Amino acid sequence: GDDRLAIEAGRVTALEARALGVHVNFAPVADVNNNPRNPVINTRSFGEDPAVVARLAAAYVRGLTDGGMIATVKHFPGHGDTDVDSHLGLPLIAHPRERLDRIELPPFLAGIQAGAGAVMTSHIELPSLDATEGRPVTLSRPIVTDLLRDELGFDGLVYTDSMRMRGITELMSPGEAAVGAVTAGHDVVVHSPDDRAAFNGLVQAVERGEVSEARVDVSLRRILEAKATLGLHRTRAVSLDTVPLVVGTRAHRAVAAEVSRRGMTLIKDERDDVPLRLSRGAAVLFLSVLDHPSGWGNGVPSRTFLPELEQRWPNVTAVEVSDRTSPAEIELLRGTVDRYDAVIAAVFVRTASFSGRMDLADGLVDLLRTVSQ
Repeated sequence: GDDRLAIEAGRVTALEARALGVHVNFAPVADVNNNPRNPVINTRSFGEDPAVVARLAAAYVRGLTDGGMIATVKHFPGHGDTDVDSHLGLPLIAHPRERLDRIELPPFLAGIQAGAGAVMTSHIELPSLDATEGRPVTLSRPIVTDLLRDELGFDGLVYTDSMRMRGITELMSPGEAAVGAVTAGHDVVVHSPDDRAAFNGLVQAVERGEVSEARVDVSLRRILEAKATLGLHRTRAVSLDTVPLVVGTRAHRAVAAEVSRRGMTLIKDERDDVPLRLSRGAAVLFLSVLDHPSGWGNGVPSRTFLPELEQRWPNVTAVEVSDRTSPAEIELLRGTVDRYDAVIAAVFVRTASFSGRMDLADGLVDLLRTVSQ
């Protein structure tokens, strides 16, 4: 909730990214997460309050810009109130324009006014802004050009979201999608499932007169101006010698540590259990509760937390459970709970592309309810 930290997080991100040769950040997420069942935005958002999201998104944009990086507010005009993952289908937001002006749009306006150099649109359907049934924002001239460009006055880069998401791929071919996105007003077609087909589709559309050369030139100029703003017409390569002087410095790590510490929130502690007061010889059951065990990579659940517990209470029994844990195993675990002086459960639930979910298996929820009594 701290503007200063949001600015610093953006600035540090920009400095380190530029040192590595990365010039554009597809952040911040300016969506207001007003649907707790949203499987793809959720914790990526700054929250449920439009004013808070607007304030922190704008602060992060300022930090990125101060660090010399292009900030991208996304997913225009607001992907927060959906319960469908647009990687898997086409979400529909049926709210009237008045509601969008009050809830969804303010963070984007704030980000643009703070100096965001780019906007990324969303693969969602908004009938109140474009009455054509089944047409996503990605292909909507009334939303991308009439609303974003003309009404809101944004003249920076406009990116599509990934064109490999099923909200688009199930509607049309890569070539057709690229032409539709450019016609709608986008400057850059991101992550096509077939770059060659997308390119050829655009060339053929220009040759047919469906897309004018003047339209292409407008986007080309924006892209070249963005590169010039970054100084890429003068220096295109980075110096590897300077990377250790910028990336992962003590000062930058201190910012990351403060953001992490300040981001921890004690929601409730009715029994005054925090901090946990146990003798060093106490028997502790540690439950690592996962939504699903695959795809964690370097972020292995409990990799950091479990060793810290064991330093304080050597008699720790660690058990990992997930949606792969059988009912018999859960019942066996439930029957052992009373043997321990304390049970600590770390719950790991992610927003992940193409998963379409953000929850725990019913058996794990029941287990946690038993343990918490």
